Amino acid sequence: MTDASQIQEHMEVVGSDQEHVGTVDHVEGKRIKLAKSDPAAGGEHHYLHLDTVETVEDGKVVLNRTGAQARDEWGVREV
Repeated sequence: MTDASQIQEHMEVVGSDQEHVGTVDHVEGKRIKLAKSDPAAGGEHHYLHLDTVETVEDGKVVLNRTGAQARDEWGVREV
């Protein structure tokens, strides 16, 4: 699992295919909360588990799945 301290507010989140998924709002426990203000969010906060992060590089969070797969899996409620 990626070191959550590397993930910073306002970082872009992209899939393994470099497709834009969202923007980091902040990290909550073992999940990344995406900003609801991002155009891809549809006005809702979405959540991605830290296990979906492949790496953090060049100011981006890169996932270990495509952008479409990440959107299929993201949660929209707090757990």
